[in-house]
Amino acid sequence: MSLFTPATRRFLGTLVLALAGAATVPSLAMPPGAGPGGMAMGGGAMMDGMLPRLLDRVNATPEQRTQIQQILERDRGERQAQRQARQAMQDEAMTLFSQPTVDANAVQALRQKQMAMHDAASKRMTESMIEISRVLSPEQRKQMAEQMRQRREMMQRHHRERQAIDTPKS
Repeated sequence: MSLFTPATRRFLGTLVLALAGAATVPSLAMPPGAGPGGMAMGGGAMMDGMLPRLLDRVNATPEQRTQIQQILERDRGERQAQRQARQAMQDEAMTLFSQPTVDANAVQALRQKQMAMHDAASKRMTESMIEISRVLSPEQRKQMAEQMRQRREMMQRHHRERQAIDTPKS
């Protein structure tokens, strides 16, 4: 049984990717359920268990795991509210886009709202990262960063291989 709830694991996954440098600026047309950086927040199947496995690999103590869970659970309500606000903005974007004449000013205003929400989420994740860094030892953080680097390289390699397979040959 996992110490982390599915929602916490999804947030942790997002945090891990942000720490690994994988977060990108959200676009106006993010897919439904996309979170900060355009990453899916709904299913989170790929990210479920990633941080707990990383914590296993760095020999995190039960006390460290509990502290990290408390850090991330603290802002759970805010994440849920942001998810709902993000969905409302996606609906608004679709409404604006489907009008006979697209109101450029309204689209730009919506983009500004999205950027402000992304900034708030980024700040929250940064604060959580700093707090988590205080829970882990320097050696654990170094090991975790190396594990994340290796995973990022593996995912990039996998992506290149898939592209090579999917690209039609002339």
